[in-house]
Amino acid sequence: MFRRKYTWRTAVLEILMLLLSLLVIIPLLVVVLGSFKTTGEAARFNFSIPTEWVFTNYKDTIEKSNLMLAFKNSVIITVFVVGITSFICALGSFIIGRRKDKLSRFLNTFFSLGLIVPICVVPTIVILQFFHIDNTKTGLIMVMIATNIAWAMFLFTNFMDTIPRELDEAAFIDGCNTIRLFLNVIMPLLKPVMMTNIVIVGMGTWNDLQTPLYLLNSSKNLTMPLTVYNFKGQYFSEWNLIFADMVLVALPMVLVYGVCQKYIVEGITAGAVKG
Repeated sequence: MFRRKYTWRTAVLEILMLLLSLLVIIPLLVVVLGSFKTTGEAARFNFSIPTEWVFTNYKDTIEKSNLMLAFKNSVIITVFVVGITSFICALGSFIIGRRKDKLSRFLNTFFSLGLIVPICVVPTIVILQFFHIDNTKTGLIMVMIATNIAWAMFLFTNFMDTIPRELDEAAFIDGCNTIRLFLNVIMPLLKPVMMTNIVIVGMGTWNDLQTPLYLLNSSKNLTMPLTVYNFKGQYFSEWNLIFADMVLVALPMVLVYGVCQKYIVEGITAGAVKG
């Protein structure tokens, strides 16, 4: 049986990767353990075991930070952004990937530019005010869809190139029109990249602090990350509650990632090898 040769370079690389992983593990332990500590212990910012486990921190956090309203808002925003982005980009990539003309190449380049062009806050706010959707979840959803389309189109278009065109010809021979071809043949094959897009765009939308901070100024539209921001401003000395809030904000996306992680590598790497 083949066994990999273990060299000193491999050992150094593994030690280096272990040290780098501590940059993530140590702050994570500080947050998780700190969420069960008293106010004084949590303020020390260490990863020691709590001398007294305070499970009521989570109850106090939910009550003081209006977390249920923020959870509802974040779910609504994330579901709409992920759903609309996934459908639009799946349909758009089908057209761009199957039509090899100047227009499709221009559109592919146009969407790719969105990967490097940052969001301009002031013009965005002016546009939202013009359409009377400023300081609303609708306006925020539209902006987040626009900022995520470039990445999703890049992902879907590369994956679409791996699907053989012979499937289209066989479907047309069997009597499918273009709509039935897309819905019944292409869409089921897009499952890996669809799940990848759901996880990545969903996590980005759920964890986005900057965009809601700029575009929303009403407490009724509070999102989950904004509860951490506001909570720290109001309860700056109660780090145990801040840590509990951070855990509650991250928990939904951790669960989603745990369920969908097997699709992520498959969806990303499949588009790297053209079929």
